[in-house]
Amino acid sequence: MKNTLLIVLLAVGLVANGQIQTPQASATASTSTVVGLTDVKIDYARPSAKGRKVFGDAANVLVPYGKLWRTAANAGTKITFSDDVKVEGIAVPKGEYLIYTWPGAAEWTVSLYKDIKLGGNTDGYDKAQEAANFKVKSEKLTEKVETFTVSIGDIAADSKSAKVQIAWENTSVKFTVVADFDAKVMKSIETSTKVNPNNYYAAAVYYLDNGKDLKQAMEWMNKAMEGNPNPQFWQLYQKARIQKGLGDKAGALATSKASWEGAKAANNRDYQMMNEDLQKSLK
Repeated sequence: MKNTLLIVLLAVGLVANGQIQTPQASATASTSTVVGLTDVKIDYARPSAKGRKVFGDAANVLVPYGKLWRTAANAGTKITFSDDVKVEGIAVPKGEYLIYTWPGAAEWTVSLYKDIKLGGNTDGYDKAQEAANFKVKSEKLTEKVETFTVSIGDIAADSKSAKVQIAWENTSVKFTVVADFDAKVMKSIETSTKVNPNNYYAAAVYYLDNGKDLKQAMEWMNKAMEGNPNPQFWQLYQKARIQKGLGDKAGALATSKASWEGAKAANNRDYQMMNEDLQKSLK
């Protein structure tokens, strides 16, 4: 009896240790970035063309035009926003959504779907679960994309927007995500400066860079430099920019020169060059 039990245990162990791992037919992928102050993340599966025609009207294509598509393999593509955003101008609350699409030759219809449990079961699609529905133009790619790819790029200079791109075979579509962080920053300024006076500098620079009240920016910058007989060269540089914005060219020039001297003493060539450019603009 003992011998029989031992043989059974050995057999089970061999089966457990002898399992073969093979690659998934459609590998999973994830991409994420920060737009403004908002985390945008996309999780999806990546099917490959493998010599097949992907989009079109023919009977043998993988994704027929005009038909609802889960936009990937397996459970589809999920996009997550950590804050409220606007997608193609439509307000979308923070949360998780599935990306469903209806591909077309010239344009696609895109839907952000609230019930992520639906996954790839497109037969259960319910229009009432749409958080957004919009159309975007389809573009032809010059180089073939063998494996389905979703990416986040084209981040704006002010960090307030980015584009989500869906690309496969020779087709690409993009849609815009806008994350306005101004209200969050303004609230942070209000609370943080009460807790830590050093935050006055960050508040002043934010006001300067975003075209807000420069008199308030100057007040905060002066508070940030208060009690310091030797202000830092980077503080002086930003103060000079505020003075320029307020029309005080003489004051801006004097402050910028002091900043240049401080940068030179610190062997910081970047701030020396920035001050040199600023001084040229004041002449």
